Amino acid sequence: MRKERLCAEELSQWSHSLERLLASKYGLKIFQGFLKSEYSDENIEFWLVCEDYKKIKSSYRMSCRARKIFKRYIQVGAPKEINIDQKTRERICQNIAQPIATCFDEAQKIVFGLMEKDSYPRFLKSSIYRALFDPD
Repeated sequence: MRKERLCAEELSQWSHSLERLLASKYGLKIFQGFLKSEYSDENIEFWLVCEDYKKIKSSYRMSCRARKIFKRYIQVGAPKEINIDQKTRERICQNIAQPIATCFDEAQKIVFGLMEKDSYPRFLKSSIYRALFDPD
């Protein structure tokens, strides 16, 4: 990525909220890289997968995708298991039998909250973020 693409105004917008950071194409990519460097990228991956999932129109595709999301992020021992409570996990397990666009919303809100309270403040203090303001 060329540094002239990121102006100081856009960079400073990222510090206003996690929503603004994720709304920026570059902000999202840099945040993903930061989370990957901390071995905690399952949260942003799950959040993004949920955003894509909500756009699915076909009930067949929705059903297939819901099962994949469940196996990858929700079920106990999943390869990219996210940190959610058992009650939410059970509700999702029931919901994917007849999946709708909102069946992962509760878990997505929990994950967003975890990123907002934990990962996002660390990102703003990180050398990765600070280096963007002073790349030399």
